[in-house]
Order: sequence, then structure tokens, then C-alpha cells
Amino acid sequence: MKIKFESLIIFEDDNFLVVNKPPFMASLEDRNDPMNLQKLAKSFSESLSACHRLDKETSGCLLFAKNKEAYRHASLQFEHRSIKKTYHAFVHGIHEFRNEVIDLPIYTLNKGVTKIDYAVGKPAKTTVNTMELFKNHTLVSCIPKTGRMHQIRIHLSKKDAPLINDDMYGGADLYLSQIKRNYKLKRDTEELPLIKRFALHASALAFDNLKEQVVVMADYPKDLRVLHKQLSLNKR
Repeated sequence: MKIKFESLIIFEDDNFLVVNKPPFMASLEDRNDPMNLQKLAKSFSESLSACHRLDKETSGCLLFAKNKEAYRHASLQFEHRSIKKTYHAFVHGIHEFRNEVIDLPIYTLNKGVTKIDYAVGKPAKTTVNTMELFKNHTLVSCIPKTGRMHQIRIHLSKKDAPLINDDMYGGADLYLSQIKRNYKLKRDTEELPLIKRFALHASALAFDNLKEQVVVMADYPKDLRVLHKQLSLNKR
């Protein structure tokens, strides 16, 4: 199904536009995918420019500038780390995070994988809070102070809280049979994971739109709504 850019818009004014990025779509040009959100935005309005990026599998708030002045203004905010990004992550294990600051330097390897490296890694900080506890999993909110590649994913993994289905950083698939009691799979049917990507969503974005402070919220896409519903059947 072809996605219409206008159907993704969740905020718009004279200078900026925020979309709820769907999962499995690259933010910027991707040589392995003919379609990306920047290209889709240009088909809607040639003046639009993405101000940052999200991992291809990550859904949620993505900011676009409508003109050069707005783009410069957003760039300065990202440089000064005054834009507040809030992510929701569904992770393995039971965790009671209360304003916990994860301060671990990140080094990016050539193949787009990161590791914690105190010698050559760049400073990276993430504040984490527990939102909901389930039987064997936790929903957490994450506010990255810095914007390193895979920052939330690797930081959570180092706290023994890898994202569901994030095999790169130790997160396993989750199946309905692991949640529902007496779950029976139909004969000759292979059970599929509840979610086909790592469970990370850019839930909110707070920024200055050249006039005032704006906070934009992005609803969960269908796959995360289903995941949340099923996990909620077994709350602690």
C-alpha cells in the first residue's frame, strides 16, 4: 500500500512539520530502499527538509523544516541539545528505573554497530524511567541527552534490559505463546514473533518553533499497540 505523506502529519505550522514515522521506512536516502521519508516529503512539498533521523525500524516523531531559516534554527537546537526527544521502549526483564542516568561512551564500528568504549567512545547520556511493569517485561521511557547511533538500544542492553526483538544488542523475539496461558498453535502452523522489529518508538518531541515551545506526541503504530495490549494481559 502506498503511503501518503499527508496522512503521517501530526503537527504543522508556518515553519515546521512533524510526522509520525512508520516503522520499516528509512528517514533519509537508503541505497537498499527506493523509498524514504525525505523523498516522500519532497513529493509533498519541495521545500521540506528532515532535521534529524530515526533508525529504519524506529517509529515516531520526526521533525521537518519548511524553509532554510527554520532548518538553521532546528540545527542549532540539536547542536545545543535543547530539543527534548522522548522514546518508549519495550524491554526484556523487570526493571525499576527512577531517573536513572546511563552514562556510557559509544564508539561506532564500520558496519553500523556500536560498542561501549571508554578509550575512544564519544560521551553519551540517557535518562531512563519505568512506565509499566509486565510479567517478564518492562515499558520504559528514555530521554537521550546526546544523539549517538543506537544510543538507547546499547545503553539499555548494558543495563540487562535489551529491547524486545533487538538481536543486535541481545534482545530476543517475543511470541504469544510466552504470554498467553494455554496458548495453542494451529496444526502445521509456524508461530511468528509478536513484533517484527525492535520495540522502540519516538513518543514525543519538544522544540522551539521560532515563536514558542512546542510539544508533539506520536501515537503507537499498530504493531506496538498489539504488543502493548498482549503484554498488559500479564501485568505485575
